Amino acid sequence: MSSNNTDYIISAFSDEYATDFKEQLEGMKGLGIDRVELRFADGKNIADLNESELKRVKELLEAYDIKVSAIGSPLGKIALDEDFNAHLEKARRVFYGAGLFETELIRVFSFYAPGDKHIGDMKDEVTEKLGRLIELAEENGVTLCHENEANIYGDTHEHCKELLDCFGGRLKCVFDMGNFVLEGVDPLKAYELLKEYIAYFHIKDALYEGAIVPPGKGDAKIYEIIKAHKSFAEKDFFISLEPHLQTFSGLNALVGRGFENPYKYEDEKTAFCDALTKLKGLNV
Repeated sequence: MSSNNTDYIISAFSDEYATDFKEQLEGMKGLGIDRVELRFADGKNIADLNESELKRVKELLEAYDIKVSAIGSPLGKIALDEDFNAHLEKARRVFYGAGLFETELIRVFSFYAPGDKHIGDMKDEVTEKLGRLIELAEENGVTLCHENEANIYGDTHEHCKELLDCFGGRLKCVFDMGNFVLEGVDPLKAYELLKEYIAYFHIKDALYEGAIVPPGKGDAKIYEIIKAHKSFAEKDFFISLEPHLQTFSGLNALVGRGFENPYKYEDEKTAFCDALTKLKGLNV
């Protein structure tokens, strides 16, 4: 247990503010955010950038004095029957980028089921492939952090705990309380089950009915969870704002529901800024 001296550091998926990477960094700087979780730069996934593109990203980060909290990679976001050797090559590029950007944290997922199979019945295949990714990560001095999400093996808190226990601390947790709500899971119960493994948090809020809403306006219990973790954590930790209010229409399909979001925004910048304002307004 900590002595209540730990605190959170705000980071963000800046690609939800703008597509152009320089514009992303200008926006973060203006909003007082000096950490980003890298996912897309100029519309291209960080895992797909070539060496010259990676170096340009590094130069811009240095120019704006913004550091990288984690890599929001797509690793593990493939079906179990897809070409895994090609996926390992992608992982090597991600890990190279992590070294360049001086971060040890890599967000990963736990695979989709092939065809008409059910991913919940495929734990052995999931852990075998995750294990190979973890071994490669360890060779490169980085830590894989599993994010809970719909339709992958680690969709619920119980499934996440199974995976995290399986690797005995070699795999960490990116705790996304909004995603748990979308799976019908009480995020506070999920936190209590997974807290020992949490490396950092993704901040999004949601209603059990299916809508993504600004932080503090849904059922994700952001205030309660972050307050609890400030007491539990042994060191400062990142909370990475991933509001999904304007730009991520694919989430509707991902959770298998259509809904009319009660919060509407004229553009992505307005949505992002409102999410940040409401996050800060929680006064955790």
